Amino acid sequence: MESQILNIRGMTCAACAQRIEKTVRKLSGISQASVNLASEKLFVEYDSSTLELSAIKAAVAKIGYEVVEKSENANVTIPIGGMTCAACAKRVEKAVGKLDGVINTSVNFATEKATVAYDPQKIRMSAIRAAIEKAGYKALEVNKADAADEDRARKQREIKTLWTKFIVSAVFSVPLLYIAMAPMIKFINLPFPAGIAPMEYPLIYALVELLLVAPVIGVGYKFYTIGFKALLQRSPNMDSLIAIGTTAAVFYSIYNMFQIADGHFMAVDALYFETAGVIITLILLGKSLEAVSKGRTSEAIKKLMGLAPKTAMIVEDGVEKEIPIDEVEIGDMILVKPGEKIPVDGTVLGGHTAIDESMLTGESMPVDKKEGDQVYAASLNTTGTIRFRAEKIGSDTALAQIIKLVEDAQGSKAPIAQMADIVSGYFVPVVCVIALLSGIAWYIGTAGDLKFALTIFISVLVIACPCALGLATPTAIMVGTGKGAENGILIKGGEALETAHKINTIVFDKTGTITEGKPTVTDVLTTEGLSKELLLQLTASAEKGSEHPLGQAIVHGAEDAGLTLLAAEHFESLTGRGIEAKINGEDILAGNRKLMAERDISLTGMEEASDHLAGEGKTPMYVAINGNLAGIVAVADVVKESSRAAIEQLHKMGIEVAMITGDNKRTAEAIAKQVGIDRVLSEVLPQDKSDEVRKLQAEGRKVAMVGDGINDAPALAQADIGIAIGSGTDVAMESADIVLMRSDLMDVPTAIHLSKQTIRNIKQNLFWAFGYNVIGIPIAAGLLHLLFNGPLLNPIFAAAAMSLSSVSVLTNALRLKRFKPTTGTR
Repeated sequence: MESQILNIRGMTCAACAQRIEKTVRKLSGISQASVNLASEKLFVEYDSSTLELSAIKAAVAKIGYEVVEKSENANVTIPIGGMTCAACAKRVEKAVGKLDGVINTSVNFATEKATVAYDPQKIRMSAIRAAIEKAGYKALEVNKADAADEDRARKQREIKTLWTKFIVSAVFSVPLLYIAMAPMIKFINLPFPAGIAPMEYPLIYALVELLLVAPVIGVGYKFYTIGFKALLQRSPNMDSLIAIGTTAAVFYSIYNMFQIADGHFMAVDALYFETAGVIITLILLGKSLEAVSKGRTSEAIKKLMGLAPKTAMIVEDGVEKEIPIDEVEIGDMILVKPGEKIPVDGTVLGGHTAIDESMLTGESMPVDKKEGDQVYAASLNTTGTIRFRAEKIGSDTALAQIIKLVEDAQGSKAPIAQMADIVSGYFVPVVCVIALLSGIAWYIGTAGDLKFALTIFISVLVIACPCALGLATPTAIMVGTGKGAENGILIKGGEALETAHKINTIVFDKTGTITEGKPTVTDVLTTEGLSKELLLQLTASAEKGSEHPLGQAIVHGAEDAGLTLLAAEHFESLTGRGIEAKINGEDILAGNRKLMAERDISLTGMEEASDHLAGEGKTPMYVAINGNLAGIVAVADVVKESSRAAIEQLHKMGIEVAMITGDNKRTAEAIAKQVGIDRVLSEVLPQDKSDEVRKLQAEGRKVAMVGDGINDAPALAQADIGIAIGSGTDVAMESADIVLMRSDLMDVPTAIHLSKQTIRNIKQNLFWAFGYNVIGIPIAAGLLHLLFNGPLLNPIFAAAAMSLSSVSVLTNALRLKRFKPTTGTR
């Protein structure tokens, strides 16, 4: 299976998004298709062996929408110094144009810039610059726009175009509305041009209105081209509603204009030009405000994209050279000075510094880096100069993976959105039917009053708002997941975001989650005839081959004590129990009580000491030599500062907290007592952790598992929500639904709180969207007039309400940007 994100243009409402989804899902080989109206993206998963991406693009294009292709080629603008005439420009053009990999070159002498389109797979930017230098001119600093800048520029152009259309529309529709309404307001003597008085010069009055409405219809032409095309293809959208309503108003008005010309002067009261003009103006205003708000919902992605530096300083043959970030290759040696950003991921080769990784982990304190340490793209070098080898570039960097996770999450749908999707699919056709039936019913009920019936028909069409339904969920998810990313919490999708707010039990892994995961040796107890140094030396020598944190702690303890480690003749790791090794001909067993019981080794004489150590929160490791108990090496893992505060916050939220560990019961209970754990699951083997989660689920609980995302992978996958704690290097862990970029457990209640706030926001949006349409459509259909002889809804007010409904949903979603992380130890 392969997944792709396609940029879609031409969508105007939820009906458009639904149509694209249905069309793509019908294709053979499609596993999943989801359209995000707010971000204008199609997220598709398909079997590439049976379906080509080009077929998906063709299916989308066939129903009238545009798939915006991402160019494989790069475009760059290079300022050039030293040109004195047009011949110079021609010379540069020729020098660059003949390079292999350059597709097109254009040099503008007036601006002194060269615009070059090239294939980055065939040629580096440095080669283009070198060709310019060789021709005798100076290639100045490159100004290359990245994807975030291009997207931002495109959005700004769209917003500017919409505002321009609105202003033009308003310039003509305001006087149109004035001359239409002023003669009707009898109680105020408003000034009015005598030459177009409706009662004296009805035909001139009608012609002036037609001339004023024409430019408005002109700037709103897309409502008609898109709306009627969708109608002809039997999948009407919001534009169809506007097109039908305003067209009916204009044609009815033109018909009455001919009636006036034919001598029926009273037909001047049945002109609807101002209705059409003002409706289009208000819709354009709504669309402009909507575009601005939609742009703000994706700010998190833009911020992340904007973090990466544009250039890198590489060292080749001892010479420093600055190149665009896109030209960095794996293996390049990169130099980073104080105050500069790390351009790509890699390993430090030389130098020492402190790096601010807050953009990745949210941790404000800089991290010391020396030879052999990892550095990550977009983090900030604060103090020293370092050289490092580029190991991950482009889409492989930790930052790029974070961006992809956030993009995928923003494109996903929460289960709560399903009802809105179903309604959206039928919404516009149903509204068209309601409008038509209402108009006919009132025409019959009023004995042929066409003006009355037309008012009802247009009002129903323009008050209906499928946009509000389509934007209710994705905008909140976009802002919520983006806000999470800003705080080091990566939520992988809408489903995870929704499920998190239902969690009532959280299971924490102990080592490395509740505790620091860096245990140290605290006690060494031996039987008679054996020194503590020898026991520690033998145990550490046996544990040298182990990767378990407790084993590594014993090794470090022996090294700190100045003991020489002996070579092991044999080593075997016994999962969940300990290790077995042969040192200098001696058979060494080191592990927990379960291992000793398996090998029938008596613990007599050490049980009381063991219980005492466990009661202090230390982990006693029994050591046996040649089948006889030799002593205990006790190791303690320090509890994180944030653990107690985080668990207190979870208790305040009404969530039960459990701890799962392979440690013995007494040790586990001692740690649990320190931090306020409700339930302890001790002496659990790694492979059995998922079973313990399953047992809790069988009790009817919604369970979240918090672990390191590697050893706890089965349990993370089994839980309703898997929460992985990571340092930012494993952001693409498949087993977890939520990834916490730092090791601060306060991010767990923050993630739950963010989920609750986002789902609450979605429910508010859906309530408003559904409520608006449920109340607005019957009122527009004349229900109040029928039941209470109340007023009719003027189509102009219907259009205003329709525009504001979408804006209100977006504005409500943007309130999530004020979300603050849960406070505790921070």
